[in-house]
Amino acid sequence: MLSFSATIHDQLRYRLASRQQAGLLRQLRTADELIDFCSNDYLGFARSTSLKDAIRQADLEHVNNRTGATGSRLLAGHTALAEAVESELAGFYQTEASLIFNSGYDANIGLLANLPQRGDTLLTDELIHASMIDGARLSYATRHRFGHNDLNDLEHKLRQATGQVFVAVESVYSMDGDQAPLRDLTDLCDHYGAALLVDEAHATGVYGPNGEGLVVALGLQDRVFARVHTFGKALGVHGAAVVGPAVLRDYLVNFARSFVYTTALPPHSLLAIRCAHRHLQHEPHAQREVHKRVRYFKQKAHELLPDTLWTDSESPIQCLIVPGNDAARSVAAKAQQAGFDVRAILSPTVPIGQERLRVCIHAFNSEEEINTLLLLIKS
Repeated sequence: MLSFSATIHDQLRYRLASRQQAGLLRQLRTADELIDFCSNDYLGFARSTSLKDAIRQADLEHVNNRTGATGSRLLAGHTALAEAVESELAGFYQTEASLIFNSGYDANIGLLANLPQRGDTLLTDELIHASMIDGARLSYATRHRFGHNDLNDLEHKLRQATGQVFVAVESVYSMDGDQAPLRDLTDLCDHYGAALLVDEAHATGVYGPNGEGLVVALGLQDRVFARVHTFGKALGVHGAAVVGPAVLRDYLVNFARSFVYTTALPPHSLLAIRCAHRHLQHEPHAQREVHKRVRYFKQKAHELLPDTLWTDSESPIQCLIVPGNDAARSVAAKAQQAGFDVRAILSPTVPIGQERLRVCIHAFNSEEEINTLLLLIKS
């Protein structure tokens, strides 16, 4: 135990040593030479030469040659390009308006911290992403969690809620890969007058006729109040947008601190976002291919290992439960030694006993790579 006289350096070293002793020390490391079964680049856009060429050409043709935004959107950082891209995004995601944020984290912080007010109620699925949790913590609304995808628990809390009620979920959950029951959720929210907020981070590009996400795939875009779409996963670029009614955009421009007080994305990022969405519409084979690979992986995985070891996922996120941090870390390490980039997800990120290997399937993963990885895991 540290004394009060310990220096700040000693305090930090002590906390890091404690984490290392618990086997939870995080470290940055590269994995450039490994076969990718880890990243969120589901469609392979981040490595697409045709998308890279399109972005490079858009940069050359863009009349404004600034390399940076030079300020926040409310000061020097707002441009005609930003307005044009946001208008295109609103059309693509079949809604009235969109507002670009610098990342999905910023978008969730801005939405959840500033939309629900004091006296309102914010109900969140217990497995929402850390960015949504952090946004909810900053809100002055009363917050309650409901059991994961548990409609009965949610309805019980809806009956007790006061003020304007908001319900926050993910469409595809990042740690389990399963889907929210969005049709039933919209029915419940409509019945109780609640506003549904959906983080589409892991559905963007993967679901929907053109990759618009799970909400559009189910035809629910007019019944969901706000959606968050991130572009650093399947779209292979950077940034995010909150999409919804025009009044929501105006509200966030005025009150979302993660929008108001940050330097805007540079022109290059805005052009990349535009190019990625156009590429998505012109290259539908990538979306078909990733779902084909997911079906193949699931078929082979369930032939080799018991169904009870896998989370219930139809998405590119496939998780094998390997209880215990040491066990999960050991299997992941052996996969990496064999040339596969597979990562262990440890407690407390997931509950104790639910430690796992998180295997991400991509359009570019071959059947041979899938077979070899699964046989390695089984061994």
